[in-house]
Amino acid sequence: MWENQTSITEFILRGFLLGPRMQLVLFSVFSLFYTFTLLGNGTILGLISMDSRLHTPMYFFLSHLAVVDMGYACNTVPRMLVNLLSPTTPISFAECITQMLLFLTFAPMECLLLVVMSYDRYVAICHPLRYSVIMSWRICISLTVTSWTCGSILALVHVILLLRLPFCGPHEINHFFCEIVSVLKLACADTSLNLVVIFAACVFILVT
Repeated sequence: MWENQTSITEFILRGFLLGPRMQLVLFSVFSLFYTFTLLGNGTILGLISMDSRLHTPMYFFLSHLAVVDMGYACNTVPRMLVNLLSPTTPISFAECITQMLLFLTFAPMECLLLVVMSYDRYVAICHPLRYSVIMSWRICISLTVTSWTCGSILALVHVILLLRLPFCGPHEINHFFCEIVSVLKLACADTSLNLVVIFAACVFILVT
């Protein structure tokens, strides 16, 4: 389906335009951070699942936030590490769109989860006697599902609007991953609608 909509089948991520030695240093640093990110969030998930005392709304939301952080890292860092070792390695159009879809899902998800966690703390501080009633497990699950749903829908809207555009010119993305605005700059058509939708989505998330 994607090949029918574009004449470009792959992109080049320009990433960090540095010398080979500096790219090797960055590869080592980011590999270390990537490992710590996975270990740290994995430890959080493990502790929450094993300790029954942590089976509370606050830690329930925290576990989802850890999943989102791990998703962020796994979606962008491995490809960035590959590019640091081999800057000319292309990324296919389908892989680029998939990476963008996941990133655009996780980005609003993290913001919405922080909103939910803030509400949870507000109820705990301002209405401690009614906390267990207000933040029931039904409400917690509903808030979490709503956050995941909103993030997924926003990401789908952005990607669907992007897929309608033809890509027939430059194929070098001036970024270390398939960031939507950087990809839109390579489109051979008017992208004003895409930019308006991106602005509206950002306002919605920030206001929330």
